[in-house]
Amino acid sequence: MIYIYTLLIEPHLKKPIDSLFMHLTVVNIVTIVFQSIPDIMSSFGIKGFLDNTGCQTFLYTNRVTRGLSICTTPLLSAFQAITISPSHSKWAWLKSKLSTWIFPSFLFFWIINMLIYIHIIETIRAKLNFTMFGQGYVNAYCQSRKPKALDSRSFISILVIHDAVFLALMIWSSLYMVWILYRHRRRAQHIHTSSLSSKTSPENKATHTILWMVFCFVFFYLSNNCLTFYGIYASEKNARLEGIGGILSSCYPTFCPFFLMKHNKIILKLTSFLSNMRMTFCP
Repeated sequence: MIYIYTLLIEPHLKKPIDSLFMHLTVVNIVTIVFQSIPDIMSSFGIKGFLDNTGCQTFLYTNRVTRGLSICTTPLLSAFQAITISPSHSKWAWLKSKLSTWIFPSFLFFWIINMLIYIHIIETIRAKLNFTMFGQGYVNAYCQSRKPKALDSRSFISILVIHDAVFLALMIWSSLYMVWILYRHRRRAQHIHTSSLSSKTSPENKATHTILWMVFCFVFFYLSNNCLTFYGIYASEKNARLEGIGGILSSCYPTFCPFFLMKHNKIILKLTSFLSNMRMTFCP
């Protein structure tokens, strides 16, 4: 809603990076919705909520948007790293091209993730019984039929390569931003004017926010992946571990908006306005 307001009401406040924030927010919302609805229905004891088509739709959409989140977060980190890079660095020539590469990157991410997760449509079916043993994916309403060994290895290899590439990009850009901030802090120590040294630039605030996002992303992503792979290859399924895995997969999409809103000017104006109203009407 904040970004829609900025786009329609105050377009002069819109920045190129806002497109990345909007895309990340939308895919995270869809991930949470398609992750949580089957779990909520299951918690109320509703049986047969999803048929074959429903299982394929929910899981495919959830995995595609989760993959888009994995792609967009490193892109956001790299965008900010290039933005705050010094004018004399070897990445400075990319600054003028960043805004033109955002939407082609989105299109590329959508196509890649939609193609990768077609495998889910071929293997996921509605759950026939509520006791599942043997290897394979299973949740409250859906389970995977046993794929061919070659197909399974190929799918997992593609996922590992996909995730490793974007995690490497995220780690590189994060370390680069830390290095830039460290150099900036060392230079600021030589400035004796308190008014200049005490202020934090918008770029530094945005960088700190993105670094926190990256840390939370890596932590929750790796934790969820470990539980997911354990659940797939375990001979006996553990419903408690499945629940923990579902919570971990929803943590980053849930926390992400709070990081983005922390230094948003509209949010700061709104909280200031509400605080003044409370002081006026509640002396």
